[in-house]
Amino acid sequence: MLYDRPYMRDDYQRERTSFLVWLLSATIAGFIVQNVVAIWFHSGSFAYFAALSAPALKSGFVWTLVTYPLLHAGVLHLLCVMLGVFFLGRELLPQLGERRLARLTFAAIAGGGLAWFALNFNRGGEVIGGTPILVCYLIVFACLFPNREISFLVFFILPVTTRPKYIAWVVLGVDLCGFLFSEIPGRDFVASAPYSAHLGGMLVGWLYFRYVHDADWTSLQRGVDIELPRWMKRRRKAAAAAPSLPAGAGRRDDLRAEVDRILDKINSHGFGALTAEEKRVLDEAKDLLSRR
Repeated sequence: MLYDRPYMRDDYQRERTSFLVWLLSATIAGFIVQNVVAIWFHSGSFAYFAALSAPALKSGFVWTLVTYPLLHAGVLHLLCVMLGVFFLGRELLPQLGERRLARLTFAAIAGGGLAWFALNFNRGGEVIGGTPILVCYLIVFACLFPNREISFLVFFILPVTTRPKYIAWVVLGVDLCGFLFSEIPGRDFVASAPYSAHLGGMLVGWLYFRYVHDADWTSLQRGVDIELPRWMKRRRKAAAAAPSLPAGAGRRDDLRAEVDRILDKINSHGFGALTAEEKRVLDEAKDLLSRR
């Protein structure tokens, strides 16, 4: 991609990561408060007011739809979820931008919570943990990079290389089996888990990729151009063919300033928010800035 070049990579790596830092910090802080209240004060009040459960929502604790990821079942649960969220989120951030990633995260939290509540409206139990965020990120990552090779160590010993699409299918299959054979009939399947919340997070991720990330929201504006008379379209084409930047040394400076603006837009809104003209400028800059 264009920002693999040294000049643009340095600017692009200044992308804001405050949301991921905030998310991880808030989750760790919630876990600390959860354990301090439970161990030192022998009270479950924090979990009562923060965990998602049917009685809590019926009592009007609507905030539990977004606070339940602050609690976890243990240190291992916290580490597994947060490490996955961090590494996947770091890969998604350049593609989505910080604002879209934040909205996707809260949508995954709310979607997972509502999916669980829809099935467990008249049941007991509660939901804690940020797994809906993790599986949502996984689905979006698998949709964006289905064939990227990933290598890791199983049990820190056995090296395995696979692709994101296979991991996503396996996770989806496990959660579907758990939903059908454990959560619906009320029996344990391998491990007790809120499978419906996981599926809700996955659905949010797929809906985002399918209808938001690749959606062309400027199509209506371009539709107006198509309806213009031919003679006007010819003039518009001629204007577009004219060089948009001055020739000579000034052209490179102006182009670099425009590339900086476009990279800032990618940082804020993701690559999918670029217009066709902005993508053309990036392609032109790749050739021009390489000739130094």
